Amino acid sequence: MREGLMMDDYPLSLTAIATRAELYAPRRPVTFRRPDGSVGRLTLGECAERAHRLAGALRAAGIGPGDPVATLMWNQPEHLEAYFALPAMGALIHTLNPRLHPDELSFIVNDAEDRAIIVDGSLLDVFESFSDARAFSPVIVVHHEGDDDLPEGYVDYEQFIADAEPLAWPEPHERAAAAICYTSGTTGRPKGVVYSHRALVLHSIVGGLPDANDLCSQDVILPVVPMFHANAWGLIYSAALLGAGLALPGPKLDAVSVLDLMQEARVTRSAGVPTVWMAVQEALDAEPDRWDLSALSGLLVGGSAVPPSLLRGMDRHGLTIVQGWGMTETSPLASVCRLPAELADADPETQIAYRARQGTSLPMIELRARSDDGQLIPWDDTAMGELEVRGPWVAKAYLGGAGAEKFTDDGWFCTGDIVTLNAEGNIRICDRSKDLVKSGGEWISSVDLENLLMSHEDVAEAAVIAIPDEKWGERPLAVVVPREGSAPDPESLREHLAAQYAKWQIPERFEFVDEIPRTATGKFKKTTLREQFVDTAV
Repeated sequence: MREGLMMDDYPLSLTAIATRAELYAPRRPVTFRRPDGSVGRLTLGECAERAHRLAGALRAAGIGPGDPVATLMWNQPEHLEAYFALPAMGALIHTLNPRLHPDELSFIVNDAEDRAIIVDGSLLDVFESFSDARAFSPVIVVHHEGDDDLPEGYVDYEQFIADAEPLAWPEPHERAAAAICYTSGTTGRPKGVVYSHRALVLHSIVGGLPDANDLCSQDVILPVVPMFHANAWGLIYSAALLGAGLALPGPKLDAVSVLDLMQEARVTRSAGVPTVWMAVQEALDAEPDRWDLSALSGLLVGGSAVPPSLLRGMDRHGLTIVQGWGMTETSPLASVCRLPAELADADPETQIAYRARQGTSLPMIELRARSDDGQLIPWDDTAMGELEVRGPWVAKAYLGGAGAEKFTDDGWFCTGDIVTLNAEGNIRICDRSKDLVKSGGEWISSVDLENLLMSHEDVAEAAVIAIPDEKWGERPLAVVVPREGSAPDPESLREHLAAQYAKWQIPERFEFVDEIPRTATGKFKKTTLREQFVDTAV
């Protein structure tokens, strides 16, 4: 083989992305909202400079290469600084989802072996619900004006970085671990996905392409999707790479707060789950002239299927939704549904039907789907099979070797989504394997809920199915067979589930039946349950 004469050993690292933002886009705005609703402003350059000091303080506190550091924060400038500092200094950023149950958070921080943690002051109650799970050192708190005094042993973020010696970024290795996110998208315990520098850089580059997020240096990006959720869909690093401004909404994601910030920061691009945009549409329908959104040119929506009614509703306000699909295991963006040139002049309903699909894979992401008999399905938009993917930002294993059955012998990841593929490889998700419920962009395991319900003394059997929900996409519905002589009530069952599940994971609706239909092999026949209860869902 004759080799090329290029600098192929130049590392594809997040360090290069942070440095580029610092050198070439230091004046681009970072507008943010605090938990009390106040709006502040920094620049990418100021955040980059503070990131050097954060890294210096962490290094002085004993955090070294390969050490995971947890974050429990909103979309806020300190989180952006950690996004820069931790990978660039050779450590790992491990974002924690504050919406998870304390038991899950306890498991996650121990499984990841987090050394230290950075917590927003508004989330101290969440932190203290699992703080005894692991010896974090240090515990760094973003302390807001008016907050109570910090408990003993906690360190104020601003004091922590104030006098720190800025750390010059060390030479990175592109295949080194840079970040960890956990997915609970399958039964059992959450599983860790460990991203390399190389994977996230390639994801950032491709994510900015016109047929992906369509980003440039003139954009101001509002990631409504949380920075603790699958790397904020890669928008933070794409923004830094391209020199785009950012608007960080903090914890308030109600429609009025989002729209106010869009107007305030002159946002051009935004992204989030359908639930957010349904509320935004309602607000715009009620007060169409209240907000000046003339700068806004596009919305990426994913996390769950986008209903056609939402596409139509936002179209009425001149806001075009583009649907994307991905998973924590795909960093996460893997496909985007852009209207093809052939449909540019099609009637609106034909266009809507196409835009409601999950899209065509991004460059370097390969797709295939396999039927129950193990055969690859044809791309005829009729045959259904489980979607499998591979590519340079797709996980090849979970942390610690868990969930090995999700990875094929020839190097593909099995997504669990049941799909059809049209002749151009555009995805249409039809169902999910293992009966997962996806509510507001977050997975809920039906099997785990069933197991806990059946541990209740008044429950003989329980099956959980997903039912459509206008606001959340899907919600769990529990079908319960009472134990003989017992009469469980929904409230007692909710209290039972609350011992291990967060409020948003618990079913609102319970149906009591004499028996649950079963398949020939003795498994719950959930197709029959869906036929029985989905049409009566309210």
